[in-house]
Amino acid sequence: MTAMRFSSGDPIVDRRADYADQLGERGDIEAAIELLAGALELAPRWAAGWFRLGEFQERAGRIEAAITAWERALEIDPADPVGASLKRDLARAEPLAESMPPAFVESLFDQYAPRFEAALVDGLHYRGPQILLQRLIANGFAHARDALDLGCGTGLMGETLRAYCTRLEGIDISARMLAKAGAKGVYDALHKRDIARLDLAPERYDLIVAADVFAYVGALEGVIAWCRAALNEGGMLAFTVEAGEGDVVLRESRRFAHGQDYLAALLERAGFAFTGIYPCVVRQDRGEDIRSFCVVAGLSPLRHDREGDGEAHAAA
Repeated sequence: MTAMRFSSGDPIVDRRADYADQLGERGDIEAAIELLAGALELAPRWAAGWFRLGEFQERAGRIEAAITAWERALEIDPADPVGASLKRDLARAEPLAESMPPAFVESLFDQYAPRFEAALVDGLHYRGPQILLQRLIANGFAHARDALDLGCGTGLMGETLRAYCTRLEGIDISARMLAKAGAKGVYDALHKRDIARLDLAPERYDLIVAADVFAYVGALEGVIAWCRAALNEGGMLAFTVEAGEGDVVLRESRRFAHGQDYLAALLERAGFAFTGIYPCVVRQDRGEDIRSFCVVAGLSPLRHDREGDGEAHAAA
């Protein structure tokens, strides 16, 4: 789990925490709580330790104690690199989170980078880039002079899109993911930025894509408005999201899901001339398909949909 990847700085405390983990894995949660709580008396400012204590308390069914531990972690480190705010909100009857702490997302993917592609493609059968390109072509896309890959990660989308654009840029919050993407040589430029907090620059694009990225953003008003302003006239935006029942829903996976009506209304308000929302399965989790949407939106009226399968929700 994320918390134990952050040392307390005290070898004795770290050893006790490791042993608490072993107890937890064996199912002795009470002993794990007692041992970790004692370790935290020696390192009371260890945010990741409080996060893990909250996880143990949650497993023991003590939700209020878990929330208290996660709030303690947040008091110590408000940047929240372990995602305590998300766990706290998930434990509440009505989760309040509408975005992810940038430090959590950056830390998560920095740690994930070395095994990212094997885990995602081989383990979770991820095919977001292929689905996005298929739907773009079905909606009239042929080539982009300037394209931008939001949340480019290790470059899976870039590899798929490279042949369809003259210039391709990528943005990601994780330096280690960007290093993996850069090694592939498919991007003309890469930028380390938080896509949830982008400032508008002079650059304009004919195509912006975001493959399996907005699950880590939450509320999309800001990033969609940025995309609309960053597109050239006639440009297109395409992205995938997990399909949710409400507008923006934080799931136990600590990923956000988005509702179809929310997406359609948001894109219409942003000024897109057409929107196609297509049900799909971008990846699996624990062997189960994750219901998703592939969204294609443009600043010019829809010319045609070569698929013509009638599955899309279209908002004019």
